[in-house]
Amino acid sequence: MMILGEKKMANNVIELKGKRFVQASKTPGSMIRSMNGKFTVTCPHLHNLHTKLLTIRDFWEKESRFFDGVLINVVYNKIAAKSNRIGELFKGAESNSAIVGAKFSEDKTKHIITYFLDIKDLNKSIEKLSSAYNILLTLPKACISGSYFDNKSFIDSLPFSQYKISKSSFKGVIADTSFVENFEVGVAKGGQAKNIITLYDTKTDTIELLKKIGINLLFNKVIDKHTILLNEEESAILFEKAPYLVSMATTDLSTLSPDHFIEKYQKSNISIPLPTIEPTIGVIDTLFDESVYFGEWVDYYDMVDVNIPRSPKDYNHGTAVTSIIVDGPRLNPWLNDGCGRFKVRHFGVAIGSQFSSFNIIKQIKEIISKNKDIKVWNISLGSNQEVNDNFISAEAAILDQIQFENDVIFVVAGTNKPNQSINRIGSPADSINSMVVNAVTKDKLPTNYSRKGIVLSFFAKPDVSFYGGCQKQYMAVYEPQGESKVSGTSFAAPWIARKLSYLIDVLGINKELAKALIIDAARGWNNTPTLNELELFGHGVVPVHIQDIISTKNDEIRFLVSDVSEKWNTYNYHFPIPIENGSYPYLARATMCYFPKCNRAQGVDYTNTELNLHFGRLNDDGKIIDIKGDKQNDEISIGQERNYLLESEDRQNFRKWDNVKYKAETFKAKNKARKCYDYNKNLWGMEIKTANRLDPKDGEGIRFGVVVTLKEINGVNRIDEFIKNCHLNGWLVNVIDVEAKVDIFQVMNQDIDFE
Repeated sequence: MMILGEKKMANNVIELKGKRFVQASKTPGSMIRSMNGKFTVTCPHLHNLHTKLLTIRDFWEKESRFFDGVLINVVYNKIAAKSNRIGELFKGAESNSAIVGAKFSEDKTKHIITYFLDIKDLNKSIEKLSSAYNILLTLPKACISGSYFDNKSFIDSLPFSQYKISKSSFKGVIADTSFVENFEVGVAKGGQAKNIITLYDTKTDTIELLKKIGINLLFNKVIDKHTILLNEEESAILFEKAPYLVSMATTDLSTLSPDHFIEKYQKSNISIPLPTIEPTIGVIDTLFDESVYFGEWVDYYDMVDVNIPRSPKDYNHGTAVTSIIVDGPRLNPWLNDGCGRFKVRHFGVAIGSQFSSFNIIKQIKEIISKNKDIKVWNISLGSNQEVNDNFISAEAAILDQIQFENDVIFVVAGTNKPNQSINRIGSPADSINSMVVNAVTKDKLPTNYSRKGIVLSFFAKPDVSFYGGCQKQYMAVYEPQGESKVSGTSFAAPWIARKLSYLIDVLGINKELAKALIIDAARGWNNTPTLNELELFGHGVVPVHIQDIISTKNDEIRFLVSDVSEKWNTYNYHFPIPIENGSYPYLARATMCYFPKCNRAQGVDYTNTELNLHFGRLNDDGKIIDIKGDKQNDEISIGQERNYLLESEDRQNFRKWDNVKYKAETFKAKNKARKCYDYNKNLWGMEIKTANRLDPKDGEGIRFGVVVTLKEINGVNRIDEFIKNCHLNGWLVNVIDVEAKVDIFQVMNQDIDFE
């Protein structure tokens, strides 16, 4: 069934099980508010903010009221961490719960966050700003800086009772306004093509809200609570009467990003055995022709309206993609991955070059709900249009939601250039939880059709790259008319789907570890890719053969761990790393993947949960010496953390809020062994620290998978000693031996006849 070929490396990857991570809550204590250390709050600044709030209140009092409450945009003066955002004005400690949208300024250096408030909350904010302004007027320079803000005796001397504001409330207002540049009412710009609309959450039923505006919407035009499909007339009414309600707007009719087909068909008498126990990969694509030689391997469902006419070309793309999944190595011997053949359950959801995003979103939901047995899904459909800087596409958001709620993973093509004016990837390649795949040439260079990430100015998309065909070496596929030569990201993605299915369905590895293994194999020890490399290649080019992913060099130890985060700190301090002469002769790297809950309404702050990985030696205090010196989440620094760790720096250096974490020590001309401390000698530790933007429960129950690689700097193979140490420390050691795993898979999937 599974054909591995001759590829063999020295050390198998090891999965460690049986020694659960420990869950620990965060140490209780109130968070001390701090000012923006680079900003002095002046009377003119407070007066300007106070005036803006008065103007905004007047606007909402005069505006036709379709809902109870007000929408306000807060323009921050930086990329604002959760602790830097408004925490006294608006709703006090509950202000974060009032956030209904977030985007970046045009230069990507500032947050613009939208809040939904009761009018009484707005009035309280106006009063607090007025009181704080009057107190500042009593000061010699009518301003306050960070040094005075932190001076207890100075703060205690201020006349709080005279101006009807408490000391804590005053400090909260000053802290808030030191991070706020402006207040404004956001107004979306309309457009005839923009008819998939997402409204801000105003705590009002969407259908009832639209009825007040003059739009009668049927329930079948609703994607979720706040996202709807409008026709041209309805869209015009909305943008005319209530443009401030529009959070996001995109077009429904998408044009498929083109793939290049060289239609010199070659018919051949190819034979293929009947399928037996091979795993099944799901394909969502254009139509499939069941008459091809591998038709018995494909369970096909036509999801397109029967009243829509079809042409022969409507079957080319979908059939070609599925041919790679079923029989790719036979068609392309140079890409033999050792994974054998796969069965396919193919759902044809689009024809021709255009499709309705709205319809496909609904179909994907239905397809996944009715096919729970499939773990890996391939989507090689992609839009010509570029993704938006400030929000995730509706299609990608559905994929992310499905992957958070279900034990499935999507492999998505990175989309192709329709012309030279289009450079950025199109939906659904902006899906954060999916494995997004770009294409490279046979020489691992960018193809002329490749488009670039990044997504939301931050997330590394594509995730990885693979060979997609080019003029030097096209990809061989099989279409209804016979074998043809093609190129495109559509034909790179199925190769990654094959590898994921092999890891998940055959080797029994969970999707978090499978994704991490592929990204880790693509990245290797390249811990400093350039921005251009990330935009085009993602984390790198995935090796062809599966053995290069599940085996490693004889001077490396690679192990896998996986668990579930339930509390703030999920930790394990029992990784017994072999020692030589009292030192650790290794360089270390670690790659972690997880599938967080996401919220499209939050705009650029899309992922609800951050899992931060810390890994390294334990010092004499039992603390982890992180391999990259990551100081985030250090309990000692709570309350002062933002004084030296800026949100923008955390994102750049440690990928804060990204659901893929990679950290590696750097190769130098002469790497030296690292000190082994006396505390729990020879043990290393791992901590997964959890933070949530909105609901603290969003981070509960999130599974993570970590791939750790230790490279022995003297070239010594220490795998046997490591396995022995793991057994002695209570670990169950699962060696990923492919031949043994395949035998087990075959036995478990045999039909047993009971007489």
